Amino acid sequence: MKKLIKGLREFKASYFCTHQELFEQLSHGQKPRVLLITCSDSRIDPNLITQAELGELFVIRNAGNIIPPFGATNGGEGATIEYAVQALDIRQIIVCGHSHCGAMKGLMKLDSLRGEMPLVHDWLKYAEATRRLVLDHYSQYSGEELLEIMIAENVLTQIENLRTYPVIHSKLYQGQLKIYAWIYHIETGEVLAYDQEKHAYVSPQSQLSALEIDEARMNQVSGGNGGIHSTKTQSEVVEPPQELPVRVDQGFPITRLSQEQMERIYRGSSTTK
Repeated sequence: MKKLIKGLREFKASYFCTHQELFEQLSHGQKPRVLLITCSDSRIDPNLITQAELGELFVIRNAGNIIPPFGATNGGEGATIEYAVQALDIRQIIVCGHSHCGAMKGLMKLDSLRGEMPLVHDWLKYAEATRRLVLDHYSQYSGEELLEIMIAENVLTQIENLRTYPVIHSKLYQGQLKIYAWIYHIETGEVLAYDQEKHAYVSPQSQLSALEIDEARMNQVSGGNGGIHSTKTQSEVVEPPQELPVRVDQGFPITRLSQEQMERIYRGSSTTK
């Protein structure tokens, strides 16, 4: 606690004094550009890893970066999502998982949590779709490999849950919202982003051109016709992952993961064990 109190003094004496104009602007309201949904893990700092300034990110954090499906609970996640998109007009959402996630470790042994941490057990049940998918399709993997798979698949599962919210569904339909999947690797500082065309996690820098096009389209849709979009725009929103065939010699869904993806994210073998 002493360190935190000392930090308060240092913040006021250094950072605040050199950014008074920014804080004056923020005192009149907020206009964040991105809603970032990530884990409560203390090793993750959204503003630090993105180098975002104060006021640029609207953040939801909880164990496992989980978004319960609409109507499943009256918790703060749904209210925060609704406020971010409807009141703050945020048009970009990122769901960001991370390596060595304790929540995903708990999900792998869910039944054992029931007695010791019943609230954690009940919370992780909202990621049951992730657990079931991984157990059904990646049964030949175990340990750290299986954990990395769980982390990556859970991000995609939570995007599916996110899409069940009426406000999200409406904004996607109007072409006014984009959703992205990220994984942050604590040990390397690297962030990888899911590419819906390649069905793999890739460097986000490789997606910059496409992102610029997406932003231009969203601005055109909202500014040019009062929020009504064409049928073409509807096909351009992020689609949830599909049920994909598994190739025996590879172990992973062949259209979802590239060889580079397996080696860099999952560190899996290209042949079954």
